[in-house]
Amino acid sequence: MHIAVVGAGLSGLTVARQLQAQGHHVTVFEKSAGVSGRMSTRQTELGGFDHGAQYFTASSDRFKKEVSDWKKLGWVAPWNEKLVSLDHGQFKSAGKSGTRYVAIPGMNALGKQLAHGLDVRKTQQVVALEAYGEQWLLKVKSETVAIDASAGPFDAVLLAIPADQAAPLLCALPAFAEQAKNAKMLPCWTLMLGFQTSLELPYGGAWVNQSRLSWIAKDNSKPERRSGERWVAQASPAWSIEHLEEDPERAKEKLLKAFHEATGSWIQPIHAVVHRWRFAQSEHPLPVDCLWDKNQKVGVCGDWFAAGVEGGGRIENAFLSALALAKTIG
Repeated sequence: MHIAVVGAGLSGLTVARQLQAQGHHVTVFEKSAGVSGRMSTRQTELGGFDHGAQYFTASSDRFKKEVSDWKKLGWVAPWNEKLVSLDHGQFKSAGKSGTRYVAIPGMNALGKQLAHGLDVRKTQQVVALEAYGEQWLLKVKSETVAIDASAGPFDAVLLAIPADQAAPLLCALPAFAEQAKNAKMLPCWTLMLGFQTSLELPYGGAWVNQSRLSWIAKDNSKPERRSGERWVAQASPAWSIEHLEEDPERAKEKLLKAFHEATGSWIQPIHAVVHRWRFAQSEHPLPVDCLWDKNQKVGVCGDWFAAGVEGGGRIENAFLSALALAKTIG
């Protein structure tokens, strides 16, 4: 079959690679200028900031095997930095919870590796699916073209995008659209900070309590990162929801104040930028591996599916959901 995959995050790239290996012809459409989705790294003159997914763990045997392969290829490495729990500048050990991995030299590097050998059409936003006999046409919006174009026809279409973005594209499959709406994604404001001198904090990452922030991480503490003091701070879901439409400069001021309060360090950054993720993590992961309509040949996968592991919104969910969809299609 000629299959269109919408989304070039980890789930989309995984299902595309698997289906291509199974003998299908696959075309991937990605609305951004780069691959990797929320496994993002923003490059600056100070170095990179992993401002999306911070790290990943592996609990299932299948994902452990994949991570082992990635590690042998030099694509990922363990992040063995000390992680703590923070309360108003006071910290305590967060305890052990298995090996944490990061892609090297930045979180988006894994997506770039997985995209090799795939036909990925970047800056191509799919805005609608249109039936074309027993096939599908994609209505595609591009920044470089004034009018929307059509792509296809395709024998099957797979959506590997956040639930809130998938729902409007599933008009022809109302049951799927309803499930996507139920898996509502929570937003997240992220603050990226660069400092001229070390903050000399005795940890590389922390879960923050009683704060606008929920997590902070010293980006340059991760393996094979460029030197220099760089921190990423992510706001709590509750604060991000309340301030979703906040002016970016105001959001930056408030989150920077929270960072100072949480760490007890009042050194001012030389670089401070915010990024708003409208769809960061699933609030209610669907208790299935993926969705596939064999009659209409439309499928959905992503990190908002439980895919056999506890919770959702993790890189492992994205990978297992994609594998399950590829296996179902055959």
